[in-house]
Amino acid sequence: MPASRRHPGNPTEPPLKTGGFLRTLLYLPIIHTPADMGALKESVVRTTHEKLGRLGLARKVQTIDKIWTEIERVLDGLALNFAKVRLYQDGLPVCGREAEIVAELARAGNRNHQLLRRLMEKGATLMGTESGDLLVQEYQLVKHTLTSRAPKAAALAAQRRALSESLLKRRDQFIADRINETLKEGETGILFMGMLHAVERFLPKDIKVIYPLQGPR
Repeated sequence: MPASRRHPGNPTEPPLKTGGFLRTLLYLPIIHTPADMGALKESVVRTTHEKLGRLGLARKVQTIDKIWTEIERVLDGLALNFAKVRLYQDGLPVCGREAEIVAELARAGNRNHQLLRRLMEKGATLMGTESGDLLVQEYQLVKHTLTSRAPKAAALAAQRRALSESLLKRRDQFIADRINETLKEGETGILFMGMLHAVERFLPKDIKVIYPLQGPR
């Protein structure tokens, strides 16, 4: 439920209440845009167009745009001490070039990374979030899926799904471990994570997970 409906007449969110938890994580589910796919952008757009048609593709773009507008509105309304905020981003590897990657994608018009940059300007700390090796493995799998015909044999299709699910689980475990290792007592993390992920199942119990846009899954 949108924040404005939870607090009628109050355009901003109240300060976060953590109930005695030592660490807090704001979990924001996101939908990736074709721009997030890098070299696979054209393949993603083509596949989406084939499935949804021109009007369907346009509606999907509008829906994603509305989601980012709502995310921005909710974050703008939270009373956060950004000096104690860490940013964790789906697809951002631990590599030493995190800020450079965000700046490049922000310049390209990516709203996710433009928001990250604005939060960094307020004092938030950007964190490398994912395993580069696992991201490369998933990239290769997605590339193969988008550029090849769907396997006709049920066994092959099941094998591909199992590999995809295994990679997703391993990524979630790595992300949770990364958050646990870097998020300190009294700090708040903001996690931008694709909707297929379930990072929360691997987080330690002393981290209070808050869902500003929805309830826990």
